Amino acid sequence: MEQSASEPQFSSLPLSPARLANLAQLGYSSMTPIQAASLPPGLAGRDLIAQAKTGSGKTAAFGLVLLSKLDLRNTNVQALVLCPTRELAEQVAQELRRLARTDENLKVLTLCGGTPARAQMTSLEYGAHVVVGTPGRLLDLVRRESLKLDALRTLVFDEADRMLDMGFYDDIEKLARACPAERQTLLFSATYPDGIAQLSRQFLREPVDVKLLEQHAPTKIRQVFYKVDEEERLDAVALLLDKHRPVSTLAFCNTREQCRDLLATLEAHGFVALALHGELEQIERDQVLVQFAGRSCSVLVATDVAARGLDIAELEAVINVDITPDPKVHTHRIGRTGRVDAEGWAFSLASRRERIFVERIEEAHGVKFEWANLPPRRTGARTPLVPPMATLQILGGRREKMRAGDVLGALTGSAGFSAGQVGKIHINEHSTYVAVERSIARLALQKLSQGKVKGRTVKVRLLDATPR
Repeated sequence: MEQSASEPQFSSLPLSPARLANLAQLGYSSMTPIQAASLPPGLAGRDLIAQAKTGSGKTAAFGLVLLSKLDLRNTNVQALVLCPTRELAEQVAQELRRLARTDENLKVLTLCGGTPARAQMTSLEYGAHVVVGTPGRLLDLVRRESLKLDALRTLVFDEADRMLDMGFYDDIEKLARACPAERQTLLFSATYPDGIAQLSRQFLREPVDVKLLEQHAPTKIRQVFYKVDEEERLDAVALLLDKHRPVSTLAFCNTREQCRDLLATLEAHGFVALALHGELEQIERDQVLVQFAGRSCSVLVATDVAARGLDIAELEAVINVDITPDPKVHTHRIGRTGRVDAEGWAFSLASRRERIFVERIEEAHGVKFEWANLPPRRTGARTPLVPPMATLQILGGRREKMRAGDVLGALTGSAGFSAGQVGKIHINEHSTYVAVERSIARLALQKLSQGKVKGRTVKVRLLDATPR
């Protein structure tokens, strides 16, 4: 993509040649608005309070600042990033590792609930430069004197408003008080509730206020509303998917029961769908998210609570299966598509009793929404909507020193596949997940099982999201 002369470039920042070269390799061509506004004062050492919605490039905005201050010879924790959910913490940690690929021996640890604290305490004994985690678990590890913050240089509050919504204020306050007074503090929030101002007054020193008021442009997210009767709502989702054929769709329901019913309906129609709800064990939740992020599943069905912290790139469509009565929640839902430079669809199904909710959302947005008729049912045979990728799980993760390059090398080396046939590679503590083109999935499973990764035989299985 051609760069406009007016677009701010990373080369204008005081970053090392190696960091700039890595950014170019990662596809960071020019700065997003939040990066252009926050990186210069952040790199100059100023505290920041920045308004940034998900998908705006905020992780790089604070990541480049905290990485610039690390002393890699010192294995004490020097940067702490607080996130509202485990999923967001994992995503932030992954992105920080990508931004720091040229930094030898940099260690980033993710410390969240849902994993035994004892194993995390053992990891901390070996040292870490950057810790990313959720407030509750981080505070627990500080109280146990396992997480020591004496050497901390940078404290980051990521999605601070959502942490406050989830009741983390007291934990955040205690963690901030456990950090050295002489530090840089970066606060990122999509909205500015009263608690954010209170946090800022307590813990930031003369912060630079970076408030970007831009909303998603109408041309980036096209919203269409459909009138439905209650009994046709779930089948209407299948009709929209069949007509528009998005590769990745996030379908929001107001209740867990509606999620289960929609999943059954979609599977009956032959769609590759998965559901995200509170009854899942953490490992099951992780696997659902990995498959969806890797484009191995066409539709993810979720409630707003289950989707907290979810940040999926390349999401073509959002479907509001039920209309939320809260305009802010509606804005947050549709903001999952149309990220950065991409365009997206937001389809909403409204029954007669939900029209009042639509009117509230219109009033909050200051627009009149487009209404359309549901597409007709197809007659005759139809081509199924099949996700382009499938996900393989390899037993062995960060604990076994597994790296993305090891997996890619195994697939493109003796296994004989091209790099273009390999998608996202996600590594957690004990497992590695790799997305491969669906057409080669079973052959890739066979080749990896019979070959070696990182010089040793590994156990591999296919996470099959195909409808039962």
